[in-house]
Amino acid sequence: MTAVPPGRLSVIVTYLEMTAPPAHAPLPQPDGDVRLVRANPPTVSFYRYLYDTVGEPWLWHERRRMSDADLGRIVLDPRVEVHVLYVDGTPAGYAEIDRRGRPTTDLGYFGLIPDFIGRRLGPWLLDRAIRMGWEGGTTRLTVNTCTFDHPKALPLYRSMGFRPVRHVSRVVDDPRVQGWLPRGAAPHVPIVE
Repeated sequence: MTAVPPGRLSVIVTYLEMTAPPAHAPLPQPDGDVRLVRANPPTVSFYRYLYDTVGEPWLWHERRRMSDADLGRIVLDPRVEVHVLYVDGTPAGYAEIDRRGRPTTDLGYFGLIPDFIGRRLGPWLLDRAIRMGWEGGTTRLTVNTCTFDHPKALPLYRSMGFRPVRHVSRVVDDPRVQGWLPRGAAPHVPIVE
């Protein structure tokens, strides 16, 4: 195996799909003041807050690099749904359902704000996102994850009925070295200097 050059990272992306709606009963809503609200549409600045806050620990950087106009063309498209999880009135995470490729629907982004990880909100949010993704004539639901993501992401997707369809290995620029993320982001992924 070849060494990864300085300023670069090796990552494996797993692409998953679901070809039928879930057969299991919906997961019960967590206790307390927990709500899932569609931002219809979100502002670009609020979307950036969600994306940046949820994604920084996992090296999400692609949309940080987009201009507001380019990002707005995606998140303001009526075929893209941004569902925000609130706990006691505070944003706790979100799920982005992208219907632009119908009849395939993509769960484009999904995750929790770090303060809310470990509170059993993720499985419920994912279950709700999957069920919403199947609405409106979807014939296939897709999602992807990578080795930078939370270690429970892939097992959770699989437990909810997604199956891996391919794995892609890549070497990418480290967004921390490039200045798109703080150098302290994602300490579980060492910086190659």
